[in-house]
Amino acid sequence: MSQNPHPRPLGERSVTPGAPWRPVEVFERVGSTNDEVRTAPAPWRVVVAERQDAGRGRLGRTWTTTPGTSLAVSVLVPPPASGPSWVPLLAGLAVHRAVAEVAGVQTTLKWPNDVLVPGDGDRKLAGLLCEWTADGVVVGLGLNVDTPREGLPLDTATSLRAAGAPGVDRAALLTAYLVHLARLLSEDTGPGGAAQLAYVTACSTVGRTVEVHQPGGAVLRGVGAGVDAAGRLTVRGETGTDAVSAGDVVHVRSR
Repeated sequence: MSQNPHPRPLGERSVTPGAPWRPVEVFERVGSTNDEVRTAPAPWRVVVAERQDAGRGRLGRTWTTTPGTSLAVSVLVPPPASGPSWVPLLAGLAVHRAVAEVAGVQTTLKWPNDVLVPGDGDRKLAGLLCEWTADGVVVGLGLNVDTPREGLPLDTATSLRAAGAPGVDRAALLTAYLVHLARLLSEDTGPGGAAQLAYVTACSTVGRTVEVHQPGGAVLRGVGAGVDAAGRLTVRGETGTDAVSAGDVVHVRSR
């Protein structure tokens, strides 16, 4: 694990993911990295912000960042052969692998793409927001790196520092994420392929009792049975199995 006692600013030359990525663009301050990518879309473009004032999470939630303590990055990627619906899931898997590789912290994935730390009460370490465009899929990542426990916005959130890994090199973490993301997208051969099977293995929603709060207000309760070819969560309930494409998933704790 790479550690630094004082957070260092990210610089374009410190992040070197290589092909197919374009040179990394680092901004001191933006409203939203996703919006910045959309202003000049180009395949494999990478935008990073030290401070993000109007970042968006899933379901309309906000995500702000404190300079030097987190990663706010958005990229534009072409969809893999299996289609764009698997991009959010594979991006979560890329974060899962990068965090283990660079920080030595083991995480699990909550469908579709939240990254949790099971050793820290299943608190949320990172989240992703993907937006479909005519030029490809914009993948936005917010990851809490060196924020102390008392500086986190919610009790349900965590950071690598709070999870026992202070001072992680953000440039190394970002580089690892980009390398894993490009590799997973290139290796995704569709249902039954290694990339999708690896996601299911890392996803703690599968096999758990869940409540899915759907956009229309309905709540589906059952057991996460798996992930189908379209990237939907399948939930096995008392009346059968349903496939969910969107919703807020709650892992129900056993009593």
